[in-house]
Amino acid sequence: MSVPSPTTAPYRWRWLILVVMLVAEIMDLLDASIVNVAGPALEESLDSGPVGLQWVIGGYALTLGAGLVLGGRLGDRYGRRSVFLIGLAAFTATSLLCAIAPTIATLIVFRLLQGAAGAMLLPQGLGLLRENFSGRELTKVFAIFGPVLGLGGIIGPVLGGFLIEGDFFGLGWRSVFLVNLPIGIAALITAAIVVPKKTGDRTVRVDITGAALVAASCALLVLPLNQGQEDGWPLWTWLSMAAAVLGFGLFALHQRRTATTGRQPLITPGLLRKPAFTVGLGGIALFFAGLVGTQLVLTLYLQIGRHFTAGEAGLGNLPLAVGTAIGGAVSGAFLADKIGRRVLQIGPLVQLAGAALLWFQLDGLSAETFSIWDIAAGITVAGIGAGMVIAALFSFILAAVDDHEIGSASGVLSAVQSIGGSIGVAVFGSVFFAQARTGDFTGAFHHALIVQGGLLAAFLAVTFLLPRRGRPDDAHHGTEAPAQHAAR
Repeated sequence: MSVPSPTTAPYRWRWLILVVMLVAEIMDLLDASIVNVAGPALEESLDSGPVGLQWVIGGYALTLGAGLVLGGRLGDRYGRRSVFLIGLAAFTATSLLCAIAPTIATLIVFRLLQGAAGAMLLPQGLGLLRENFSGRELTKVFAIFGPVLGLGGIIGPVLGGFLIEGDFFGLGWRSVFLVNLPIGIAALITAAIVVPKKTGDRTVRVDITGAALVAASCALLVLPLNQGQEDGWPLWTWLSMAAAVLGFGLFALHQRRTATTGRQPLITPGLLRKPAFTVGLGGIALFFAGLVGTQLVLTLYLQIGRHFTAGEAGLGNLPLAVGTAIGGAVSGAFLADKIGRRVLQIGPLVQLAGAALLWFQLDGLSAETFSIWDIAAGITVAGIGAGMVIAALFSFILAAVDDHEIGSASGVLSAVQSIGGSIGVAVFGSVFFAQARTGDFTGAFHHALIVQGGLLAAFLAVTFLLPRRGRPDDAHHGTEAPAQHAAR
């Protein structure tokens, strides 16, 4: 099959391509959040402790984020169809490996590999859609993408809780990975048939050194954040974090040198010279570290502190999901256009208000009569604030870059978003478990809210350095969709 030129009739199977791309994206979203409710089940089955759980959840996001930009480059060089099929096959295979993992150590390794497979898979999807849709149809495609991906992020914990609590065929937590097998195999067969062949550009050079620096720096940062609390913060943890900072600095220097010698860096070098963009990267990391971290703490509090079942804990995430949907709809529909950058400043203030309300709701709880409705108001308000930011954040950061840099910039932002989420899992998990060991689960949640407040305050300060207006929607049609994984 060959890709039709603009003068020929549209490719007949293009809408099936959209279905396959959506399935692949939803599989990623599900696997990013579906294991959040598996903590007690993993502890019982594999004798997993807090650190093991943090790696199972955050390790996937770590390798996904570290490899996203490299995955995009591989698609440019070897062809998006080929890399997509390899990534989808690897993702499905590693899902099976996760499901049969005999120990927590092997499960962590398989989750890291699953994230690496996702990094090959995901960057190709929107590129393939750009190759097969154009004009108004492409606008419709992106209009479909957003709500479907949002739904995928919402149903992850709910589906995970349903599968674990149902314990179908005695599989327990293993079913949250096995659910990918029939979906992945069907998507792989369909994609192999309907996605047209198109050769890559072999003149594109893949910056392996840059990719290795990013991966090593991410590992050096997240490893001590996960292990530090458990080991009592020995000297190596601080040295590792210092080495991570040095590694990221070396990566930036390497990208500039690569560009000046005429070779192709992973990241368009001009991006790193734009203060608003580099500050925006910090804002992305701060915001999503707080968002993903508090989502995890909420689930841990419900299951460990309030003895909710996996299914009940999954449903306990719905107030946050509903609030996020409301905030995103209000912000995306008109608020960001009307008040510009201030929507990014109102959003974290609303989140802080929700956190304060949740703090006082937690103080007045009765252990005997507790239900999710006792804290639903605070969670929903926090979700509304988060949704206001999610709907607009990428657009304001992308407003700082030139048109030819949008594709590279979007890939970097998505990568930093995933890495920020992995850092959030490590930090918030450590904070929660440090206090929960004493049996004070309300205090553990309070400590997490304090950390979230600090991150939101820092994010609020960052927003004053971003462009006053967001990038028009039509400016990033046909490029990487902003915040495509925001619902995690």
